[in-house]
Amino acid sequence: MEYHNPVLLHETVDGLSIKPDGVYVDVTFGGGGHSREILKRLGKNGVLIAFDQDKDALENALDDPRFIMVNENFRFLKRFLRFHGYKEVDGILGDFGVSSHQFDVAERGFSTRFEADLDMRMNQDSPFSAYDVINKYEESQLRNVLFQYGELRAAAGMARIICENRKETPITSSEQLKKALGGFLPKHRENKILAQIYQAIRIEVNQELDVLKEFLEQTIEVLKPNGRLSLISYHSLEDRLVKRFMRNGMFEGEPEKDVFGRVEVPLKPVGKFIIPSVEEIKINNRARSAKLRIAKKL
Repeated sequence: MEYHNPVLLHETVDGLSIKPDGVYVDVTFGGGGHSREILKRLGKNGVLIAFDQDKDALENALDDPRFIMVNENFRFLKRFLRFHGYKEVDGILGDFGVSSHQFDVAERGFSTRFEADLDMRMNQDSPFSAYDVINKYEESQLRNVLFQYGELRAAAGMARIICENRKETPITSSEQLKKALGGFLPKHRENKILAQIYQAIRIEVNQELDVLKEFLEQTIEVLKPNGRLSLISYHSLEDRLVKRFMRNGMFEGEPEKDVFGRVEVPLKPVGKFIIPSVEEIKINNRARSAKLRIAKKL
């Protein structure tokens, strides 16, 4: 089974503007597709440091003296770069979201296609899973998760039904969850709504938006001047954060202007965002919602 088919492979690595002797980071190693392409472009003195918190990804580690594998969440970017002796790097690549492998292994609980336990942990050592969100959150917390991260209009009703159903017995599987929410899943929109529900729970389990914010803030500290960020997002919540941060170094509001009306920002977007071609989407349907943004440090 293909572990993960890298999305926008050449465009994303092109965005790094690779220097043969540079130091680069792939913060979402997965199957190693983007990392292999980076190594192809590096000379013998180049270095690639790859992050992945999923233990399954370690099986794909590359046998190359220029390659360093870090089995950690990329929210710890700065800490582990320094641990390995690197204060600054020339470029950082990120391909966010769920890997094909995580979707395709039924027991991980990421896919709406399979019956599975409520899990959705990207870090399999984490004690907190989808089970905890569905069975232990207060109704108001559940409503907020479904509304904010799934952008579900019926979030309040869904949260109420989940809480009513779990009174009898805990909801432990995806099938139980689907059955409980059956009244909100009309046949013609079932897959779309389920995808939104799963997205919301997954983001909460893995703290994905908090992790992304922490990571983005650290990129300013670890990128060299003219260093590049090349980042792929898959939903509007991620992309909004990436877009705003690349534009003005903030997630909310606008930067302050000086007395001359000028603002100092840490990054400059490079070109417009890039989406996959029709041909790539035909080959890899999971690429359909990908959006690549590139920026350089000023």
